[in-house]
Amino acid sequence: MAEPQVTQTPPSPSSPASEPPKKDYGRAGRNLPAAIGSAVVLLVAIALSLMFVKTAFMLIVVGCVVAAVWELHRGLMAKDMDVPEQPLMIGGTVMVLVAYFLGSDALVTATAVTALVIMLWVLRRGVDGYVRTSAASVLTLFYLPFLGSFVALMLREGGGWTSGGLSDDGVRGIIVWVLLTIMSDIGGYVAGVLFGKHPMAPVISPKKSWEGFAGSVVFTVATGVGLVVWLLDGAWWVGVALGVVACVMAVLGDLVESVIKRDLGIKDMSQIIPGHGGLMDRLDSLLATVAPVWLILHYAVF
Repeated sequence: MAEPQVTQTPPSPSSPASEPPKKDYGRAGRNLPAAIGSAVVLLVAIALSLMFVKTAFMLIVVGCVVAAVWELHRGLMAKDMDVPEQPLMIGGTVMVLVAYFLGSDALVTATAVTALVIMLWVLRRGVDGYVRTSAASVLTLFYLPFLGSFVALMLREGGGWTSGGLSDDGVRGIIVWVLLTIMSDIGGYVAGVLFGKHPMAPVISPKKSWEGFAGSVVFTVATGVGLVVWLLDGAWWVGVALGVVACVMAVLGDLVESVIKRDLGIKDMSQIIPGHGGLMDRLDSLLATVAPVWLILHYAVF
């Protein structure tokens, strides 16, 4: 007598058996080889543009602003906040270019005009939900294009049409800003992995510790003093001020973006950069540090 056949029901898409196992990257919390490879590619592209045709760096800045607006729009949609994506991208591009070619006064005007245009654009959709969507739109405008425009102001310190290179004040300012932010991240990562025991904000960012913050301070202050004295020929105390301010703002920028993601109920804004998640997961600290770093360099060094 033949054995009866047993039909097995395949697991449903929502069952745990159908979900691919998540890789555990340990205390690092990320795929380090992919993260390092992505960072190297980005840094090479930035370095080449700054060294040879620095105006081309503005194309990278504009591209980052547009991609970040797309990411934040995607995240806000999780809470049904449909901010006007195209007007924000166009207005953000104008703000960055105006800041680079015309300066800070023109940036303020362009920001105000863009905000008003976006509020009028949202009004076309009707009264229901207007305040909510307008508030999210203005938040997006100031968080991404406005803060991103300070990168253009930094590069403008050496003039708008120069070829670039280390003799250009704007290029050197960009190098200082990027390295300070990177060293804050590295210092926090190393000290956090080796010594981290006391969480800084466990509800917002469980992996961030006070020991990591101390490591960030040490790394950024040392980097700030070295860069200001040897690269910018400035006073050592300016480097200390830059290091402390950059470290604090970088940590705050990271925490703010973590709060936004938790409020929206998402883990990453996207997976556009291998090993890093979304672009905003890399821009959060850079956006937070660029304005105060530019302010200190503009008045104390340049």
